[in-house]
Amino acid sequence: MAVIKVMDELLANKIAAGEVVEKCASVVKELVENSIDANSNEIKIDLIEAGTKEIKVTDNGIGMERDDAVLAFQRHATSKLKTEDDLYHIETLGFRGEALASIASVSKVTLKTCKNEVGTTVEIQGGKIISVENSDARTGTSISVRELFYNTPARLKHLKSLYTELANITDYINKLALSHPDIRFVLTNNDNIILNTDGRGNLLKTIKDIYGINVAKKMLNVSAENRDYMINGYISLPEIHRSNRNAMVILVNGRIVRNTELNRVINDAYHAYKPDNRYPVVVLNIEVDPSLVDVNIHPTKMDIKFSNMEDLCKLITNMVRDNITGRNLIPIIKELPKKANKEDVQVNLNLVREEKVQTELFENEEAKGLFEEQELIINNDLISEEETPYEEHKIEPLPELYPVGLVHGTYIICQNELGMYLIDEHAAKERINYENFLEKLGKPSQDKISLLFPITIELSTSDYVILKENMDILEKNNIEAEEFGVNSIIIKAHPTWIPRGFEEKVLNNLVEQVIQKQKDFRIEKFNEEAIKMLSCKMAIKANTNMSLEEMENIINDLRKCKNPYNCCHGRPSIIFYSRSELDKMFKRSGF
Repeated sequence: MAVIKVMDELLANKIAAGEVVEKCASVVKELVENSIDANSNEIKIDLIEAGTKEIKVTDNGIGMERDDAVLAFQRHATSKLKTEDDLYHIETLGFRGEALASIASVSKVTLKTCKNEVGTTVEIQGGKIISVENSDARTGTSISVRELFYNTPARLKHLKSLYTELANITDYINKLALSHPDIRFVLTNNDNIILNTDGRGNLLKTIKDIYGINVAKKMLNVSAENRDYMINGYISLPEIHRSNRNAMVILVNGRIVRNTELNRVINDAYHAYKPDNRYPVVVLNIEVDPSLVDVNIHPTKMDIKFSNMEDLCKLITNMVRDNITGRNLIPIIKELPKKANKEDVQVNLNLVREEKVQTELFENEEAKGLFEEQELIINNDLISEEETPYEEHKIEPLPELYPVGLVHGTYIICQNELGMYLIDEHAAKERINYENFLEKLGKPSQDKISLLFPITIELSTSDYVILKENMDILEKNNIEAEEFGVNSIIIKAHPTWIPRGFEEKVLNNLVEQVIQKQKDFRIEKFNEEAIKMLSCKMAIKANTNMSLEEMENIINDLRKCKNPYNCCHGRPSIIFYSRSELDKMFKRSGF
């Protein structure tokens, strides 16, 4: 008797759902991407209890005929791939034909769609079609997913809290809105509007809707291209950064993707302009021939592989550096605007909410006008399509500054005709040291010096085994090292570029990096880290008093730096109070 049997289709769909439908955000992703592929320019996502009770996606796309509406829920049914060659020229967000079948197998689904004069309503429960009926002729598609995972308790109990599920959905819709600024997205939860974009194609305006006007005003429009790739979008000034990579949005032909290598390259391009553990706000769309990328790696279609990855990394690095180098990066201190009357704001919000509940999106022009009115009520200082987010020009070197005093032995007070400046003496000296060391040690000589007293480094057994396999790396970098006893090496000579007094610390760090990176170890990267460490160690410490002459020397040296605005770890070295802002703070203007 045969032991191997063909799996029941419903069971196969439930298993596939484990990969495609991980959480509520997964359902929203698949449904909204279908709407985008259907050429919609208005998409509304309504959630009840963060999508755990119901997820409803309504669009004004091309819709489906009756036969297609039924067939769409069969596994591997798709209109986006017809031949094997199409798999290597994918231009749509969806193409695998698994999503709807997987979603329907673990929920209760109602699909309403219309392409011509008669609409179709399809009811499905647990993957089984309950009914197929005619419906109204509203062009587009509306799909409701209720009681997600009702028939798979093990998956249901692993859903996160309502807050987490809503945060995941909001985050993904935000990124979709950034990837398609020409589509109007409205996201609601329990009838409360979370996101409402205008869909006019202004990416900067969409950035404002998601991250706020203060971020949008400090975004730089960037573009670059080579023979394979064309990149355009926005990157933030170094002073705008986040604690994680979530605000680094990478798009490939309009598709949201995950690629740790590209995130690393972008973050490294900001090197020495911001703290290493902080990440910029970035929205970049990479246009490339579909045959040069592979998105068929995972059912979520977010992981991607590139051809000519090295060329792409160089293009991004040069683009980011060219746009942030040479700009005036001094943070300007401005007086905070007066807060609006709390009662007035609450009244406005209540009026908007009451009006919103009484209208339906897409039904008429009155509803569309309502959402635009709401946007104006809540935030009156919108970014217009013509407004430039940041002055697009290269700036003069750091202006002439005249020191007048020192605060707490840490901050140098300077002035000129423009206003007042505060300089962090440690950060300034660290930057000066960094650029001096970078010039002298950035291209180290190939000479080495013998040690009168060799340095012994002890290692754990596992680290020692790794280092023994990579001793050639030490030799290539002019480090004379030998095995010395049990799990130890002795260093008898080192490169001449290592500063006197820091030999043991630098060599210990170098050995640690070789063990960690192994064959990926790069002496240039290590030199960079060593220079940063030395620059900080040899800088003036806080609470150190100095004369006016010493202050002038620091200012003059800082003005010679290529980037005088940050220390080598990305902290600001100087901030600016304009004369007009000082007058406002002391109420000397406007009276």
